[in-house]
Amino acid sequence: MTETTQKHLKKLYKTLKLLKKYEHAVALMNFDFETAAPPCARDDENDTINFFANESFRISNSKATKETIVYLYEHKDELEELDKALIDGLYDEYLKTKNVTPSVQLKWLKVYGRAYTDWLAAKKAGKFRYFKKSLAAVVAAAREEINLRENALPDFYDNLLNDCEKGMLKAELDGFFGELKVGLIDLIAKIKSSKQVIRRDFLSRKVPVYKQAEFSDYVLKLNGYDFDKGYLTTTEHPFTMDISRYDARVTTHYYEDMFLSNIYSVVHEGGHAIFMQNERAEDYEHFINDRITNGMHESVSRFYENVIGRSEEYIGLIYPQLKRVFSEELKDVSERELYEAVNIVEPSLIRTEADEVTYGLHIVIRYEMEKALCSGKLKVEDVPAEWNRLYKEYLGVTPKTDAEGVLQDVHWTSGFGYFPSYALGNAYNAMYLKKISEDMDFKGAIRRGDFAAINEWMKERVFKKANVLTPKEWLKDITGESLSAKPFIDYLTEKYSKIYCF
Repeated sequence: MTETTQKHLKKLYKTLKLLKKYEHAVALMNFDFETAAPPCARDDENDTINFFANESFRISNSKATKETIVYLYEHKDELEELDKALIDGLYDEYLKTKNVTPSVQLKWLKVYGRAYTDWLAAKKAGKFRYFKKSLAAVVAAAREEINLRENALPDFYDNLLNDCEKGMLKAELDGFFGELKVGLIDLIAKIKSSKQVIRRDFLSRKVPVYKQAEFSDYVLKLNGYDFDKGYLTTTEHPFTMDISRYDARVTTHYYEDMFLSNIYSVVHEGGHAIFMQNERAEDYEHFINDRITNGMHESVSRFYENVIGRSEEYIGLIYPQLKRVFSEELKDVSERELYEAVNIVEPSLIRTEADEVTYGLHIVIRYEMEKALCSGKLKVEDVPAEWNRLYKEYLGVTPKTDAEGVLQDVHWTSGFGYFPSYALGNAYNAMYLKKISEDMDFKGAIRRGDFAAINEWMKERVFKKANVLTPKEWLKDITGESLSAKPFIDYLTEKYSKIYCF
């Protein structure tokens, strides 16, 4: 490395260290905003968040910083591999934002902040009209942002997809979702024709929040979540936030009459956090710890939630503790009844409460709607009606209010392109399920509660290279195969044919 390149890299590292301080502060404020801020304080708190986020943007897009990034990109052959990965990502971001002024970026931040506040109010009222203006503003902000990019792809929605899952564009996703939809509809038809009766009366029994909270701590610790590097609290829409290197926080939402909702929310979000807590130290040292794509993350969270969490072996593992904590509520429920109940397949309205099988159709609906919305074929004012139409067509259910319909998810307050990641995550983890099952006694490890062995495999095979590879490269590195919906459909068919006896 030449002396000049070394100086530029040292200068860049100094800037990135400063930016990490801003990002840390903004993350802490965002976490407070979504978990604890009282309604009347949200506007003021959002203004403060926007101020610090905008200051961070000013630093990262200053003339000096941009010149340093361009120089290092042009001389990246002199850099070691992790620094090359850093510069490739920064240069890509530079092309996206070089024409964006701090004032324009602040305007967008205000749009997204206002959208979140309006969404909360609209969901509480169950009326889309309170969110309509903000949703239109989010679409406009996203389009304006793409139009200012120097490296923009020709199609508007492809840019948003690429931001969430690099390289996964409509041309490939249309085929993937087509294959997924056909496979799911066929499987659901077989399940519907089954005469198997699954007991469910206990699923709506009231379970006090304090008992659910105790069990939440238990499953997080069991699965390998480190409370010395994290924290659990509540929010409206559960999420996980990577605050800093040693701080990955989990949130949940407790419903007294839906105790399973919290259990699987916690296992899901805990999966995200376990991924975060096991990133390599060198990724942090080279400032590339934030390169994991949404699909990679969702593959892990849904691996813990469904592949592990809804398995017969896991239910057997947690059953004694569940019976101890919920001694009154589940005193007449057998282990087999619990296993079958957590795997009931039934079309429903709420994505986050959906079973493994019908869940994919919830994502198909959102993918098709996002495409139509971003292309202009679907107008904002027609979004609720189209949502209801697709739910009726694909799942046979119709929302009674917008709160259980189009307003159920928070995602559209900050943009588009994330939803496909959930379905991609299912496909990814079905593919590496085959690999982990070849490499170790996976089911036996779950049965024994040996999450040290499972998490070590995940750390070495799934987590290790996630920050430096594209999704396609990463999947190939783990499994040796390319993306397909078939392994996921095969996994579901094998599992549910035994539960529903077909």
